[in-house]
Amino acid sequence: MNAPYKPGTPCWISLTVHNQQAALDFYRDLFGWQGEVGPPETGGYAICTLKGKPVAGIEAMTPESGLPDRPMWTTYLATDNLDNTIKSATEAGGTVKMPPMDVTDRGRRAVIADPTGAAVGLWQPDTFKGAGIVNEHGALTWNELVTPDVPAAATFYSSILPLTTKRSEMPGAEGYTEFQVAGRTVGGMMDLAQLPPGTPSHWQAYFHVDSVDEVVAAAVHAGANVLAPPFDMAAGRMAVLADPQGGVFSIITPAAPKN
Repeated sequence: MNAPYKPGTPCWISLTVHNQQAALDFYRDLFGWQGEVGPPETGGYAICTLKGKPVAGIEAMTPESGLPDRPMWTTYLATDNLDNTIKSATEAGGTVKMPPMDVTDRGRRAVIADPTGAAVGLWQPDTFKGAGIVNEHGALTWNELVTPDVPAAATFYSSILPLTTKRSEMPGAEGYTEFQVAGRTVGGMMDLAQLPPGTPSHWQAYFHVDSVDEVVAAAVHAGANVLAPPFDMAAGRMAVLADPQGGVFSIITPAAPKN
């Protein structure tokens, strides 16, 4: 990624955990990331890199995070005016979980909950644009909102950012909803009813891997739990994992494009 992310586009992913160093070690071994606990002026926030480019953040859980008291990955959507987006979000029924804050000269961030209960981050970039590598092994490749009310969620996000939604045209994915920015698909949305009862509304991160089965085996060996074992679906082969501290994420080997 060599240009800024357009507003509304998922631009970053960040993990909040109880044991930051343990998480850094786990994802280093699993995906090949490099990262270390950051300086005090950033609250120790760690920016993990792959091939020298930023791919994800890992931070220690604090009351100020505004997130539930459990390890979780948070998707960040790009915005060019954080204050205006926050104002629109509250007017549309969202809730501010972490108020806007400056992150040195990197940019400004906040966390909100949409009206269906899913937490999502907002990022207004300055010197830091977001993920520098995507769609490669060990890097972010997809962000998906899982919600009990797809129409309500679509209305909310379209009212706070230049996002539109459309039904997927991918064979085998009928009923799936895509988020688009300027006509380009940037994420997706699915009905929570397809998941086990009790699953909360949330944004799910998908990481690209060369072999789902091999990564699942390595993750289990490192203490992760398998929530959905490898299976084939319309977009490719995927699995859902919980890291040793409980942070849930998906991995996928995308299907080859059909000619």
